Amino acid sequence: MSQKNLKIAVVAANGRVGTLVVKEAVERGFDVTAVVRSENKTAAQHALVRDALDLTASDLADFDVVVDAAGGWTPETIPAITNVATYLADCVAGTSTRLIVVGGAGSLFVNPEHTATVDQGPDFPEDWKPLSAAHGAALANLRQRANVNWTYVSPAADFQADGARTGEYTLAGEELALNSKGESTVSYADYAIAIVDLIESGEHVRERVSVVSK
Repeated sequence: MSQKNLKIAVVAANGRVGTLVVKEAVERGFDVTAVVRSENKTAAQHALVRDALDLTASDLADFDVVVDAAGGWTPETIPAITNVATYLADCVAGTSTRLIVVGGAGSLFVNPEHTATVDQGPDFPEDWKPLSAAHGAALANLRQRANVNWTYVSPAADFQADGARTGEYTLAGEELALNSKGESTVSYADYAIAIVDLIESGEHVRERVSVVSK
């Protein structure tokens, strides 16, 4: 199958990251379905109105790629980050469907030995620790799954919702990476480009990668 014929489902597509991933994928000619809990507000050609945790394996069976863009910021919604990633992994386990998870930066390593993470640092805000822990738990769960074609994508530490779309970024690995200015930053728009590039390339299966601006 041509990569351009891939069928992509974006879960939590109405969210800020999800909307941009949909837009990027549609503009490149992909067949995109927005999985949303209410009216589809994205550029997707199709919509499946359903809570992520009500999806079934058969709902996702026809998709080549599922993007998990579920997020949460409050004590009530943060658990969805772990729960949705784990649930979607269950749904696609044992199939050829790829699962690409919008991750967090807190679990990126800050030393070559991979024993210290961003969220363990003295400057990491206390208020962000539950959010980071939820993202980290999702990654830990995925790492245990040899029968899921997952890719976990961490943004840079400064993940800018309204940052510019430059079209340029660096795809890095498990360690916190800095750009040419010594900063760890990326816009949502450039991060969305990286997600769709990963879909197109088919690379980094069962790996965590990270994205930082140039």
